[in-house]
Amino acid sequence: MKATPITIERTYNAPINRVWEALTEKEKMKQWYFDLNEFKPQVGFEFTFSGQGHKGEKYIHLCKITEVITGKKLVYSWRYEGYQGNSVVTFELFEEDKNKTRLKLTHEGVETFPQGEDFALSSFQGGWTELIGNLLKNFVEKE
Repeated sequence: MKATPITIERTYNAPINRVWEALTEKEKMKQWYFDLNEFKPQVGFEFTFSGQGHKGEKYIHLCKITEVITGKKLVYSWRYEGYQGNSVVTFELFEEDKNKTRLKLTHEGVETFPQGEDFALSSFQGGWTELIGNLLKNFVEKE
């Protein structure tokens, strides 16, 4: 299967520090992303969270932070407990104006996961579009 990274870009009416905090502070993350037990934007920090498949299956996500440039870039591995495959999620922030921030999300390696509805490229695209395009946007723009 051809490797096709998912790339989604959105511009928010919010300053870059507000978007960065939404990506890196546990209490803010759980309001738009997933409910994490712990999160620290530090290289080597490992975190897990639970997600649900199309038919109610539970998937434990295993992630490890591999790169942090405060206020600009956050990169972590993303895999699933009990399944083959490994991917990488990258969030990059760009200041557009004083109070506008462009976020570029890239998710590479989803083709390494088992084939099936829950691991389909379209499922990841739909999930990230909802998270980045709606949930994060509404969160950072309402503060």
